[in-house]
Amino acid sequence: MGGRRMKYLESTEYLDYDSPEIQAVVAEFSNGDVSDLEKAKAIYLKVRDGWRYNPYLISLDRKNYVASGIAKKSEGHCVDKAILLIACLRAVRIPARIRLAKVTNHIAVERLTERFGSNVLTPHGMVDVFLENKWVKATPAFNKELCELCNVAPLEFDGENDSMFQEFNEEGKQFMQYLEDYGHFEDIPLDFMLQNLQENYPDVFNLENGIVDYKF
Repeated sequence: MGGRRMKYLESTEYLDYDSPEIQAVVAEFSNGDVSDLEKAKAIYLKVRDGWRYNPYLISLDRKNYVASGIAKKSEGHCVDKAILLIACLRAVRIPARIRLAKVTNHIAVERLTERFGSNVLTPHGMVDVFLENKWVKATPAFNKELCELCNVAPLEFDGENDSMFQEFNEEGKQFMQYLEDYGHFEDIPLDFMLQNLQENYPDVFNLENGIVDYKF
């Protein structure tokens, strides 16, 4: 494997895939007879549906972005689920890295607007996965049950094509819209993420007040 991609297999403070918690998540995918493509697709589904999406579970505490801690929870923000997926993929020796973006949610936005003053979600977390000699995007945020409630087809990942948020729901109404791509990162860029939260939601997050856990 190329040296440039080896860094996307490393265990880090946040992507601690050597931990018992992450090893337990990927234990069923340790069979060497299964291709990386099939492993990636199965792990994606496990993370997508095994942890409920909660956009209000945002923290300013760095320890809450450690993959092993996320694995012990039952729900997570899109960044949490991206971190978990990356750690699980690296655990089975599939290169993966986080990608961050800014998106707009057009459906069921009343509570979002009430809490954040906007229907813009940032930073939105997704995953770049290296399969079949190319990088493809995977977005494990919305679990199947939530998609059904929003009348949106669950987002699939075939390991060959980019899997991005659904632009429209089943009725043809606009659902998600990408506004800005912040690019990919080798590890979890907490300083960038926290600054991004403060800049986009100044009435909600103020880093000068110290570490606060926001759970609405």
